[in-house]
Amino acid sequence: MTTIADVARYAGVSVATVSHVMNHTRHVEPETAERVRAAITALRYSPNSVARSLRRGETKTIGLLLPDNSNPFFASVARQIEDAGFVSGYTVILCNSDGSAEKEERYLSVLMAKQIDGLIFAGSSDHARVFARLLPSVPAVLLDREIQSVNVDSVLVDHDHGGYLAGKYLVGLGHRKIGVIGGPRDSSSSPARLRGFGRALGEAGIELPASSIVDSDYHFAGGRLAMEQLMAQAPGITALFACNDLMAMGALTLLRSRGMHVPDDMSMIGFDDIPYAVTTWPPLTTIAQPVEKIGTRAVSLLLERLGEPDAPSRREVLAPVLVERESCAALR
Repeated sequence: MTTIADVARYAGVSVATVSHVMNHTRHVEPETAERVRAAITALRYSPNSVARSLRRGETKTIGLLLPDNSNPFFASVARQIEDAGFVSGYTVILCNSDGSAEKEERYLSVLMAKQIDGLIFAGSSDHARVFARLLPSVPAVLLDREIQSVNVDSVLVDHDHGGYLAGKYLVGLGHRKIGVIGGPRDSSSSPARLRGFGRALGEAGIELPASSIVDSDYHFAGGRLAMEQLMAQAPGITALFACNDLMAMGALTLLRSRGMHVPDDMSMIGFDDIPYAVTTWPPLTTIAQPVEKIGTRAVSLLLERLGEPDAPSRREVLAPVLVERESCAALR
């Protein structure tokens, strides 16, 4: 492998001169600089960018730790973060924890060993202890997570408001008996979505009994199983709020297998607005999370933190919006 010393010998200059030509750190006579560039071309020299970055105290890499990259929502967020990082000259290393605190801790240790410049993290509920140990050794931004005990920035979505929008929409269509498929209760998002949804129903004087709520796991198969359970324990419902689109799609397939039609027999609204939401039949009405803003703001906050490591922590809350499609209809 060609080294910088080989280039120096070929050009008849010192190693320091080659370095100055490559890094533009000092004036070098044009004739000498041209000789160095010719040597680099002739020897096909490629500098060790990792070693050079380490000498400068940076690696131009960002660690991204997500709970489930098979979920289209997280896949979309990861793509936005990768694109935003690339534009700013950073490579993104993606790790998938499967919601496991053990995998999170192991991946965080690996990322730290790779000397990442910063971390974007959306993890399980058991993350405060891990972060208390790792921070402030690496700047970080949390996605939909907050830790009060450490100086870390966060990008949040107003899930309570999203749930409220879903409840108001179904109530506005005349529905009074509504079922809910919730996500894991120990997640940060599902309880907030349920609170907002329940508040909208409460304002309309509508009860949401425990029998009309089934918790699931944010997955397609979990939505199908939850819909089956919901139909058994709350058979009179005319509308459904699923706390993410994947579970709504699972519920949709269960209803179709029972000979029921959406929205004629039951209206349905999801949450996230994943790309597949427009491919179901009927296309899914949903509460859209601002995926592009989530990704770009996470990267922006992280880069700002790299420039101002001692600045006060920042908390950005983004608003979801209702996307009307064809899976909801007025109660007849």
